[in-house]
This record gives sequence, C-alpha cells and structure tokens, in this order.
Amino acid sequence: MSPVLHLAASSATTEHRPLIITLFAAFVVATLFITVWAGRQTKDAADFYAGGRQFTGFQNGLAISGDYMSAASFLGIAGAIALFGYDGFLYSIGFLVAWLVALLLVAEPLRNSGRYTMGDVLAYRMRQRPVRTAAGVSTIVVSIFYLLAQMAGAGILVSLLLGITSDGGKIAIVALVGLLMIVYVTIGGMKGTTWVQMVKAVLLIAGTLLITFLVLWKFNFNISDLLGEAARNSEVGQKGNPDAFLEPGLKYGVDGMTKLDFLSLGIALVLGTAGLPHILIRFYTVPTAKAARKSVNWAIGIIGAFYLMTIALGFGAAALVGPAEIKASNPAGNTAAPLLALHIGGVDSAWGAILLAVISAVAFATILAVVAGLTLASSSSFAHDIYANVIRRGQATEKEEVRAARWATVFIGIVSIALGALARDLNVAGLVALAFAVAASANLPTILYSLFWKRFTTQGALWSIYGGLASSVFLVLFSPVVSGSPSAMFPSVDFAWFPLSNPGLISIPLGFLLGWLGSVLTKEKPDAGKYAELEVKSLTGIGAH
Repeated sequence: MSPVLHLAASSATTEHRPLIITLFAAFVVATLFITVWAGRQTKDAADFYAGGRQFTGFQNGLAISGDYMSAASFLGIAGAIALFGYDGFLYSIGFLVAWLVALLLVAEPLRNSGRYTMGDVLAYRMRQRPVRTAAGVSTIVVSIFYLLAQMAGAGILVSLLLGITSDGGKIAIVALVGLLMIVYVTIGGMKGTTWVQMVKAVLLIAGTLLITFLVLWKFNFNISDLLGEAARNSEVGQKGNPDAFLEPGLKYGVDGMTKLDFLSLGIALVLGTAGLPHILIRFYTVPTAKAARKSVNWAIGIIGAFYLMTIALGFGAAALVGPAEIKASNPAGNTAAPLLALHIGGVDSAWGAILLAVISAVAFATILAVVAGLTLASSSSFAHDIYANVIRRGQATEKEEVRAARWATVFIGIVSIALGALARDLNVAGLVALAFAVAASANLPTILYSLFWKRFTTQGALWSIYGGLASSVFLVLFSPVVSGSPSAMFPSVDFAWFPLSNPGLISIPLGFLLGWLGSVLTKEKPDAGKYAELEVKSLTGIGAH
C-alpha cells in the first residue's frame, strides 16, 4: 500500500471511524426499516412478484434507475475512466444507449404480454414446461453473473471504509451483503425492493451531484482544465503522452484483437439491457403499458444525467487521486470514486472522512438495492416458472409459490456469496458487461422472436436460450477474465484460449441464429391463433394483467 493511500485508508478513517460506521449503519438500518414496512403489506403473489402493480410511471422509473445504476456504474465506470480515460467512458455510452432498445422493442409489449416473469411471455404460444424451465435457468444464470459484480464491489468498498486488507475480511463482507440481500427479498418482496431502489436512486444522484459539483468547483468549473490535469496525471501522461488519455485506443485500440474486444463489449452493452431479468420484471409493477413507457422515459433521463456525471467522477479521480494510489487500493480501479471523495474533503480531515463515509454508504446502498432486485428476479423465476408450472404443473397455491421463492432466495444468496468471494478483485464494470452478454445471447433473441415472429417454435426457443446461454458461459470460462492474465479470477493458471474478454461478438449472433434454425428445422407447426392473440395483446394491452 502506498504511503498516501495508507494515510487515506488508515489515518483519516481510523480517527473518524466511529462517525463513518454510524453513517454507514444508518443507511443499512433505514433500508431494513423500509423492507420490514413493505413486507407487512405483502399479502399475496401479486404483491411479492409485482408490488401489487401499484407504482406510477415516475416511481417505477426511479426504481429502474436504482436497479440499473449498480456498482458497475458508480464504482467500475469511475475506475475505468480514471485508469483508461476516453476508453473507460465508453461503458457509460453503451449502458445508456441500451435503453433505446428496451424502450422501442421490449417495455410495452412485455408489460402487456406477461404476468410476473419473462417465462410468462415465452410460454404463451409454446409448450409450457420446457420453455419455462429454459427461461428459469437462463434468468438464474444471468442474475448470478450480475450478482458477482455487486458482491465484488461490496467487498472492495467496505474493505476500504473499515481498513480491512485481509482476504478473509473481504470474504466476510461479501457474506454480510449476501445475508442482507436474503433478508430484503424474503421479507419485503417486490414492494420492499422497489422502495429501497427508489430511495437509493435519490441518494446516488444526490451523492454524485455533490462530488461532481465539488470536482468542478476545484477546477473553477473549467472542464478543459479538469481534463488536462487528468491527462497529465495519468500513467501515459507521466510518460510524456497525455493526449493518449483523452483519445480512443488506450485500452481497446492497441491492436486488432482489442478492437474486436471493444466491438464485442459494445454489442453486449447495447443489446443486454433488454434481456436483463431484473429489469424486465420491473415492467410488471405498473398498472398499464402507458405507465411502463413513462417509467422507461424517466429512467433514461435519470440514468443519462448520472452517466454524464461519471465524467467528473472518473477524470476527477485521475486528476486529484492519481492512478498509482487507485491501483494500490484496488488494481481494477473500483475504489476511484470513494478515494476521490476523501481527497476532495481532505485526506486527513473530518470533512474528508465524512465525504468518504457518505459516498461509500451511498455506494453500499446501491449494491444492496441491486442485489435485492437481482435475487428477486431469479427467485421469482424459479418459483413461478419452474416450481409452480413445471414441478407442480400449475397446481401450487400462491402461498406455496411465495414460500418456494423465499427458499430459492436463500439458495441463490449462498451461491452468490461463494462466487462473489472469488471475483472480489475484478473490475465490476467488466463483470456486469459479461452479464449483459449472457442476457443478450440467451434472453433477447427469444423475447424478440416470441413477440414479433409468427413462425417461432418451442424448439427454436429452447435452441436460442440454451445455445446462447451455453456458448456465452463457455466462452467466458475460457477467456482472459477467468485465467491467463494478472487481472483474471484465477491469475496463477492459464487455460484461456478464447482471446476476447467479452463473448458477445460470437454468442449473441449465435443465439439469434439458433432461434431461427431451431424453428425452421422442426416439424412442429406454430400456433397461428396463439400468435395472433399475443400480437393483439402485446400491442394493444387488451387482456393484460
């Protein structure tokens, strides 16, 4: 640990640790109170899965923003910009543009066609049991990939805040997040999760706005001065080439392979949002399709404003903290935003400790809200699609279904804790990008074909989901993310033969191809009547829940 970082993480935080822990605990207690309050109002399956469909377009847009602006957005993107400049900001662009796909193609038809999960839409005109099983498996796998990033972010964040440096301590923090996640979902259901996400969105925007203002104030609101100082203070700037920090190519344009890697990343980010289970289920929490559209419009505005502010977070961290201290704290750059807050307030001052505590607590609230949404999506899919409609063949009562969802929450929480401990040192933005790739490979082709192609069949759906899922996960396992590089999950071994860090360039087209191929090669004839019903329902909302 560098001397400056030691001062930042030890001197300032040790002196003011009681204050830091108090502020930190206040956020956790407040969200737990909201969860218990909402849990008392959860009376049936509609309340648990969809919050009783009582949220307005603005409320749901705020909750979607809270669900979407995850640890990847706040911690990972700020770190990526601080270390890689222009190329790091490409994450923000990809995450934001993705909402246009969700708005134009998915939000309204999905809200009209389903009841609680993605499996409801897919099973409407196909054989129930195999398609619901596939949808449930895909939802759980995508959610666990996304949960890895949140768990990693939590371990890094709290370790910095409390001065924990041992691997055992970081793993204990990951376990704590997992336990809180289980409590939120089992007690609060969708109502509790939604209110936590709304509160978290307001806190995150307020905290980011404060840091953005302070960074710009530090440079007399001259963005050119901020960018110039960040470039000079960057690694390439210290080597005499500051312009490279503000130009494309520092990370993704080094050679032909990194250009392909960026193309793969871009495709995954733009197409992945419309296939993310925890985003899709949010469209069922509003009473009408019009409210679903409004919620996406609000989400785009809120998320767009946030991603603009990541410029100040990332470049501010490069300018005021420096890459050496950021990497010494976390090699992937995930602590750039909290360290920036500490430096703006003063490394050895009470204000610095307070800012660090507030921003870290906001980031922790961010993580808790997102993991609750992810866990709810995966446990709901297991209970509603696999348990109620496959195992019990539609004979389960609502009470049994909700009980199954709560047990699934416990199991998914345990798996997430175990995998999150392994992924604790990886860049959280990169981990989320992998989840986007898996979602775009397995879920998006099947959703679009189901809604808009009348020749789509059960076999096509199964080939698309399982093929896209298997290919994306398989390529990730043999990519530099898992082994073969110093920043890999297992850096000491090398079994990576797939050269790209993101599989989207291969697995997403393959998911679409398999969906088409499976449909044209089967002898099964699509039900034209069912497709006509689904088309009318999805476009008009007639008969929607």
